[in-house]
Amino acid sequence: MPHLTVEYSSNIGHACTPQMLRNLNTALMTSGQFEEMAIKSRAVPVDVFAIGTAEGERGFLAARLCILSGRTAEQKKQLSEILLEALKKSFMSSGIHTQITVEILDMDRASYGKAIFGP
Repeated sequence: MPHLTVEYSSNIGHACTPQMLRNLNTALMTSGQFEEMAIKSRAVPVDVFAIGTAEGERGFLAARLCILSGRTAEQKKQLSEILLEALKKSFMSSGIHTQITVEILDMDRASYGKAIFGP
């Protein structure tokens, strides 16, 4: 835990790289809330999307961080700020209007399951 998913519009596809995900994981480590090996991140391109109603090319990066329930509003706000700052630093501008958002979601601690295989 946690699970970080970054959905992004395919027209800015070059912006989401494995290095960016590692940068985001490193940023999450600075919060002191997670163990290094527990952080899992992934990037998911979205080919069909619309932003607003006007014509013109626009893009987005939408980060969703799922964490086990029980953290305070202040802790969640800290995580949101850390991720937003890391996304802004890691984002390689595509030259089009791009919106970057962060959402923190609670996962029910009582029903969450996890298994680990290997060394």
